[in-house]
Amino acid sequence: DGMVRLLDACLLKKKEVGYTNTNDGELAAFIAYAHAFPDAFLCLVDTYDTLHSGVRNFVIVACVLVDMGYTPRGIRLDSGDLAYLSLECARVFSEVAALSPSYVCFEELDIVASNDINEEVLASLNKQGHAITVYGIGTNLVTCQKQPALGCVYKLVELNGQPRIKLSQELEKVLIPGRKKCYRLFGAAGWPLLDLMMRANDDVPPSDGKRILCRHPFLEQKRAAVTPASVLPLHSVVFSDGKPQIELPKLADTAHFVSQQLDTLRPDVLRSTNPTPYKVSVSSSLFTFLHELWQEETPVAELS
Repeated sequence: DGMVRLLDACLLKKKEVGYTNTNDGELAAFIAYAHAFPDAFLCLVDTYDTLHSGVRNFVIVACVLVDMGYTPRGIRLDSGDLAYLSLECARVFSEVAALSPSYVCFEELDIVASNDINEEVLASLNKQGHAITVYGIGTNLVTCQKQPALGCVYKLVELNGQPRIKLSQELEKVLIPGRKKCYRLFGAAGWPLLDLMMRANDDVPPSDGKRILCRHPFLEQKRAAVTPASVLPLHSVVFSDGKPQIELPKLADTAHFVSQQLDTLRPDVLRSTNPTPYKVSVSSSLFTFLHELWQEETPVAELS
């Protein structure tokens, strides 16, 4: 079976090159992708850690593909310091190319950069110096920035009952794993204080007049004890098993609902200049679970 041969060869290559601390789930995904598209092997390498996991896992699988007679295409960077990361990835490829004449193709691999690329970013990259060969420009190509696009991305938070996490060097891209429920906590003045995310099955829902600790998802020192005057559940099941569970509202009804929700926010949150950020917090148990899984999935950096 081709998949088994590819898997065995990649595990052997991993030991051979000494990349022992890369993320196993990421490597498995790269192997599956290589099996499906051996002639178009171009991988997103910043899911966990670009330099200590992503590019190393790519090298493992790409070397095996070369050994089998295929030519890998390259990598994509979608977060972090694009200039620095591209140069470091190019350095790794040059080192691999020097290992054997058969790996000289690594010198020709594409390094694709994306993540809100615009004219200013291009100018900055050129000024810094980089090894990027291809730019993936989407939002800034098809939208007018005076009428900005709403960036929405589908992220998998649970698979077969197992919470999943996406890591990134940019905090706002780190996924909060697992199935969750969300509540809006209102103060005595009637304004919403914050939205609180909790684990769907493990947390006791907040209730009126009961004190609860609300934490910043990523910063341990930022937390607040909140005693809500009222609590509004925000989560409802819309689709289940591919079927709608509610009657979908008309567009005019949705617009009216959004307008009503905006009217509940404090004026300083809605002002156009220096608006007050609206807080989205997590419960203590979700904070602990997030950081335990985050640490478990993050490869240990090797320094020498």
